[in-house]
Amino acid sequence: MTSTIDQQGRAAAGRDAAAARRAVIGEDGAGRCPWAVTHPLNQGYHDTEWGLPVHGERELFERITLEAFQAGLSWLTILAKRPAFRAAFDGFDPVAVAAYGDGDIERLLDEPGIVRNRAKIVAARGNARAVLALREQGGLDRLIWSHKPRRTPAPLTAGDVPTRTPDSEALARRLRSLGFSFVGPTTCYALMEAIGLVDTHLIGCHRRGSSGEHV
Repeated sequence: MTSTIDQQGRAAAGRDAAAARRAVIGEDGAGRCPWAVTHPLNQGYHDTEWGLPVHGERELFERITLEAFQAGLSWLTILAKRPAFRAAFDGFDPVAVAAYGDGDIERLLDEPGIVRNRAKIVAARGNARAVLALREQGGLDRLIWSHKPRRTPAPLTAGDVPTRTPDSEALARRLRSLGFSFVGPTTCYALMEAIGLVDTHLIGCHRRGSSGEHV
């Protein structure tokens, strides 16, 4: 039989682990999501960009592309390479990327500053073409923001943040039906967090509410 002391020890360890996943108070006195304090690039992105509402065809195409490239990698890797991605992909102009030929695919595969994954590079071109086709149906901005949930989460710890939701599953299905690829439900939820469709800054984080969404 497990002793009371053992049970209390495990309970205390669980509480400590949960506390470690709550908003972290920095030297500046501001609370931040735990992932934001792991690297200066993460903190800068968290404090100035992540979760703010993003609109515009080019801006949203960039976010979709980078989230697709992030699959299987850390976001910090993509964040560090973002300037190189922007240069290599013509500033994420969907008209330019949609016109890429096979030579451009090979050029990108030789570009050391980006993630050189053929399937993801080809997907970026295909997604750009899908973005242009969407112009006849109201555009990418309208489509993505039509999947804004009625309520936003209110996570206390990192463990409270889902990796996918019915709304992200619906967005993924819609994008796939329109010819997009590398847009699964988990990738779509990460996109929704990044562009402010939902606010998953933890309660206690100084950026909570920056999306304009409230519980």
